[in-house]
Amino acid sequence: MVTAEVWVLKKHFQGFPKTSDFELKKIELPNLKDGELLLESVFLSVDPYMRPYSQRDMKEGDIMIGTQVARIIESKNPAFTVGTFAVARSGWRTHFISDGKDLQLLPSSWPESIPKSLALGTVGMPGLTAYFGLLEVCKMKPGETVLVNAAAGAVGSVVGQLAKIGGCKVVGCAGSDDKVAYLKKIGFDEAFNYKTVTSLDEALRNASPDGYDCFFDNVGGEFSSIAINHMKKYGRIAVCGAISQYNDSVPQKGPYVQIPMIFKELRMEGFLVSRWSNRREEGVKALLKWVMEVKKGKSEVPRTSH
Repeated sequence: MVTAEVWVLKKHFQGFPKTSDFELKKIELPNLKDGELLLESVFLSVDPYMRPYSQRDMKEGDIMIGTQVARIIESKNPAFTVGTFAVARSGWRTHFISDGKDLQLLPSSWPESIPKSLALGTVGMPGLTAYFGLLEVCKMKPGETVLVNAAAGAVGSVVGQLAKIGGCKVVGCAGSDDKVAYLKKIGFDEAFNYKTVTSLDEALRNASPDGYDCFFDNVGGEFSSIAINHMKKYGRIAVCGAISQYNDSVPQKGPYVQIPMIFKELRMEGFLVSRWSNRREEGVKALLKWVMEVKKGKSEVPRTSH
């Protein structure tokens, strides 16, 4: 019998999450039945989506939601071999039992030189969000200008790099000078610290005087209200997140978007990456390929027709 450690949501977040909002507990797992597997978590995810989803879907005392890379350490299912790694959505726990139906095995082609933690980042949900958001929502084209906020984050950093691979000019913003330096290091054409600029409107104009064809929005709030005025005619906006609002106890109020959307004839679309769950294998394969080739030069972004 295995003892698992689990982190439970002791109290719903009010404002920014605090250590006291969580509690570490131990639970005894039963012996495996035929067809079951025992897995040990190797990496756990901490993602912005947990903030609004925990409020919507969890009650106090529930095990904290989240994704992990886990290793199969015991198997009574002939389809799964001990030592195999998989991605699971079993929350913050050290060990868990599965029948295998909820697991996403890491590709057999996963190179030893690539950290398996990337299955929760660049080659996982955040990377797939960037991949499908750019190709299917923004529908970026070579030569266009792409704006992304929270650009140093797990999604934003991949958005910028994929847009560069796709032949676009990329402008990003982040909340510290170190993050801005990181964006420059990974190939962003322009990057600025939104916390230190005297005028966000001016910073966006200086970074791309001709405006933006695509805006990958992870932040919402004031930034988005200003950025929408810098979109080019027929621009496309992919609304991926609203991290500026996740910790608000009182909803923000801001300018309305209808006027710039009408006169610029913009298209704004919210999305969840789960829309393309049937194409996950395609995305993982492409992202893993790009990770391997990033030091060899640019790769070609596929033009999908789905």
